Amino acid sequence: MSYEITGKLVEKFDAVQRTESFRIREFVIENSEESNGRTFNTFVKFQCTQDRTAILDKVHTGDQVKVFFNIKGSRTEKDGRVNYWNNLDAWRIESILTSSSKQSDSAADFVPDAATQDVDDLPF
Repeated sequence: MSYEITGKLVEKFDAVQRTESFRIREFVIENSEESNGRTFNTFVKFQCTQDRTAILDKVHTGDQVKVFFNIKGSRTEKDGRVNYWNNLDAWRIESILTSSSKQSDSAADFVPDAATQDVDDLPF
C-alpha cells in the first residue's frame, strides 16, 4: 500500500553504500498539522534505497515537497530477544509550488516592455 505526505524538506543526507549491493539515502521533512487552533510540527525521517537514492537530487532543503512512500516492517530475533522496526521507504518526491511562490513567479513573468506599450500594431 502506498502513502503520501507533504511538508518542508529540512534535511537530506548523503547516500551510503551499506554493502556491495545495497545503497541507502535518508532525508527528513517537517509536517505541520492544525488541531483545535494549535499547530503541531512533526519531523518524519524517510529512506530511499538503491537507484531511488537519486530522487533527492532534484529537490533542495527548504522546498515544500510531497513524498510518496511505502511502510515496511521487519522482525529480528537475536539472543532470544525479538525486535521490531519500521521503515518509511520513499519511492517518489515532488516539489510543491506554494501560493506565495506562484505569485512571485507570475509577477516576475509579467514585466511590461515600455517599447511595445506605445506601439499600436493593430491593422485597423
